[in-house]
Amino acid sequence: MSPGIHTEKAFEARVEHELLEQGWERAEGFYRADLAIDTGALFTFIGRTQQKIWDKLIDLYGGDLPTAQKQFAQRLAAEIDARGVLDVLRRGVKDRGVLIDLAYFRPGHTLAADALREYHGNVFTVARQVHLSRDHAKKSVDMVLFVNGLPTATVELKNPNTDQNVEDAIAQYRDRDVHEPLFAKRAVVHFAVDPDRAYVATRLQGRDTRFLPFNIGTNGPGVSGGAGNPTPEAGSYAVAYLWEQIWQRDNWLEILQRFVHVESSTKKGVKNDPHTAPRIFPRYHQWHAVQQMVGHARVHGAGQNYLIQHSAGSGKSNTIAWLAHRLSTLFDDQNQPVFHKIVVITDRTALDQQLQGTIFQFDHEPGVVKKIDEDSSQLAAALDDATSKVVISTMQKYPYILSKIAGMDLAGRRYAVIIDEAHTSQGGDAALRLKEALGVNAVREDDEDEATYYTRVRGKQPNLSYFAFTATPKSPTLKLFGTWDPLRVNPHTGEQGMHVPFHVYSMRQAIEEEYILDVLSNYLTYETKWRLRNTARDAAIANPEVDEAKAKAKLVQMALRHPTSVAQKAKLIVEDFQEELAGKLGGRAKAMVVTGGRQDALTLYQAIRRRITDTGAGIGVLVAFSGKLEDDAGSDARRPSSTGSARSSCPIGSATPRPTTRRRSRAIRMSTGCSWWRRSIRRASISRCCAGCTSIRRWVVSMRCRRSHG
Repeated sequence: MSPGIHTEKAFEARVEHELLEQGWERAEGFYRADLAIDTGALFTFIGRTQQKIWDKLIDLYGGDLPTAQKQFAQRLAAEIDARGVLDVLRRGVKDRGVLIDLAYFRPGHTLAADALREYHGNVFTVARQVHLSRDHAKKSVDMVLFVNGLPTATVELKNPNTDQNVEDAIAQYRDRDVHEPLFAKRAVVHFAVDPDRAYVATRLQGRDTRFLPFNIGTNGPGVSGGAGNPTPEAGSYAVAYLWEQIWQRDNWLEILQRFVHVESSTKKGVKNDPHTAPRIFPRYHQWHAVQQMVGHARVHGAGQNYLIQHSAGSGKSNTIAWLAHRLSTLFDDQNQPVFHKIVVITDRTALDQQLQGTIFQFDHEPGVVKKIDEDSSQLAAALDDATSKVVISTMQKYPYILSKIAGMDLAGRRYAVIIDEAHTSQGGDAALRLKEALGVNAVREDDEDEATYYTRVRGKQPNLSYFAFTATPKSPTLKLFGTWDPLRVNPHTGEQGMHVPFHVYSMRQAIEEEYILDVLSNYLTYETKWRLRNTARDAAIANPEVDEAKAKAKLVQMALRHPTSVAQKAKLIVEDFQEELAGKLGGRAKAMVVTGGRQDALTLYQAIRRRITDTGAGIGVLVAFSGKLEDDAGSDARRPSSTGSARSSCPIGSATPRPTTRRRSRAIRMSTGCSWWRRSIRRASISRCCAGCTSIRRWVVSMRCRRSHG
């Protein structure tokens, strides 16, 4: 056995070897730490792809090559400092009026004879033990991945055989100097890796640096499983997908081109800093799902159905944005567009802004995303025009879209319809619109959501592909959008063959990766609380698994089924929160009350408010519901309209005007997957989302303590 075979260096050498086998080149030692640029690879790339333009720039510098190289390198470093590596790679740099491209991305079609010549001229280099600036000359990072001389990723590798693992790599990153040019303004992403697990961070912030799991799941990609990676084959590594898939030359360049983006501020007058603004790097399941759908659509064309079962906390909004953009530029092997138009069906008001912002960073073309917020004539024009590639509409207009696409006037065009989460509205207006659009008297099944109902009744269309996203697909949704697997055994009927999702990111994996909390692990009904309370009061608890402290808590004083129990339940809830929860998390604890319906949530909310007012408890409370309800005074209570602010754009509402203090409480219907709620909870350091309510489709009342932090 070779000496040092189990050391970190051996693991590092293996990763480098795998990259070199896939076409990466070893860096030749021209890395300039002061600029954080590999100038050797930079000028090799320019010479391969833009020699005539480069000669023109040399002439502008008086024909002095060393001066031209020095000045351009400094100009490039200044542009990266101002605009970021991503923007420079995508748009190039002008020096003395001459535009120098810094990367060539794969074109959507290859009609031109030399369409891929510049693309194949990209230079991918890998450098080991890259030393930092003069202030930290003795410190180095294990590996840096360069594209045309620009650092795109850093990698810290650890080997458990030396008693170090990925946690040590993360700790090492957190000890780095965040002002070092390589970390502060160059690398797009940072990987912490050991042979079994991988984590990523897009920005180093010292001890506050947040690393996220970048693993494929215990059962492999796209199927239900837990956190982590499958057991590798002999002689391989569990994280081999990094160099075999993610860092593969074509895939890595596409990730930089079509996936990574910066979240821009929506506040007027605020200048976005590309180095401090949130940078979004795809999680593995997001990238893999988009790749699988795009690859299948390229081969099979329109007329296919795809069901994407991604849990709450999966980053579904970004996945939809990446998929919509990728499908809008997708060509088949005959260089024909697979789809002429992408239609996104969603009732989330913020998704259109996110799609527009994300796609504009990739294409820099205005009008690519069109929001339908007027009437059917606007929708008809958008479906038929040549400018907008992605059309965003609502479920209310979905029947008309199906009717329009299936009509003879658009029959020669192909469409991809992306459905954002199923909805369960059973309103008569929707049925009426459906009849008008389809001309049939369709009967809706009991457990069908709107998207499934409309699509089934309209029937399969050869020019129409569906991409349906949902966390909890029902049986009709699986039958309509799912993929038939003849080898799977139906767990309910025992029959051979069943419909399955095209791609899965399970709730189990989301919970184990700590993107969401397992609320059902602490779920307790009032009936159970009642039994525990009375058992504890009347006799010793016979069940040894019952926590005596919980059983003795003064939570329940009246049976749940009492006909006038609402006020008593409110009293119990407030007391329970004050006694058991209010002091936790530094006074920032929150509680969620699940009810059976919207009216129940509103009624209980008002009872809780009265209890708080009567007792002077320092607690905030908020209820969320959609549409309009009647409160206990007989007045209408409805969700307020959006004002365009970050908070009001979230689908939340209250029966009374919101308090202006920052110490107000928040409530949300968790099944909407509201990103504002997740962000606010993340700031309170307790959770990113609550998955349980997504599955049980209930409504909630939220409470929090006002005595500390707010």
